[in-house]
Parts: sequence; C-alpha cells; structure tokens
Amino acid sequence: MTLEISRSFVDAILEQSRAEYPDECCGVILGPVGSGKALRLKPMINAAHSPTFYEFDPKDLLGLYREVDDHDEEIVVIYHSHTETEAYPSRTDIAYAGEPGAHYVLVSTRKQIAPSTEFRSFRIVDGAVTEEPVVILD
Repeated sequence: MTLEISRSFVDAILEQSRAEYPDECCGVILGPVGSGKALRLKPMINAAHSPTFYEFDPKDLLGLYREVDDHDEEIVVIYHSHTETEAYPSRTDIAYAGEPGAHYVLVSTRKQIAPSTEFRSFRIVDGAVTEEPVVILD
C-alpha cells in the first residue's frame, strides 16, 4: 500500500514535531469510513510529555472515538515524532500498534539530520512492520 497525504498535512505534522520538541508529538488523520483517504488532521496531546514515549490521554482518546463514530470516519493515519532516533517504529510503538488498517507515520527531528527531517510511513500488523511509499500531494 501507499500513503497519499497532502503537503499541508506533512507540513503541519513537521511543524507540530518541532513545536513540541524535546517531547514527542502525536496525532491522527481521519477520513471517511472505507475510503482510506487522509482528510482531517487532528493533533493530539502527548499525555506522557516525554522525549522517548507518547500516549494519547484516555479522555482525549475516548472523545476521538466518539467523534469518529459521529462523523462516520475512521483513523487513517496515526503519527508521532522521534526526537533522537530515526523515524522507525520502536519496540514500544510496535507493541502498542492497535489499528491494523492505519498508516503509522513517524517523523524524526533528531539533531544529526537538522535542519531536515525524516517522514516515513509503515503498516504494523501483528508485530510485523512494513515500510510503505509516501506520495505527497500538492
């Protein structure tokens, strides 16, 4: 599979990752059920406030699932940043990956690659990680 994502969403995710540095940032992109289209960006708060781990606040997550149900949407992309490592799922990321249909986007803001960033997408199903191409739409 290939992730098709708008340039404005890529820019917004990169901006959020820089703004929340040194903590990891996180969020989702939603789309109509069954479409696979990433149409609505929803930044989330990293309740862990950590440079090495992210988690959605349980109340925010409950609100997200209610919102998704109310709008006949699904989570198309789950994204977060890595602040000091490459944009590749960690063991913890793999263990917590609970949306087999989602694209897992990781960005890296580590200083070794500054001022650029890495922006990569993966599928994580039953502990297996598969990188997928990303097409950025203007």
